[in-house]
Amino acid sequence: MHEDHDHTCIICGNEKQDGIRIVTEFICESCEAEMVNTDVQDAKYPFFIHRLKQIWLQKNA
Repeated sequence: MHEDHDHTCIICGNEKQDGIRIVTEFICESCEAEMVNTDVQDAKYPFFIHRLKQIWLQKNA
């Protein structure tokens, strides 16, 4: 995804142009890459799950 304006990543909170959109939320390329390469035993895994749950909570609110 490449557009002329930045989006705020729901994982890191940084403004980025390139990434993916899930429902109405944006995840930057670097966070997406880190998430898909994170093992379920990694300490960051629960953090990623928590942030991703926000997508579904907002959608169903």
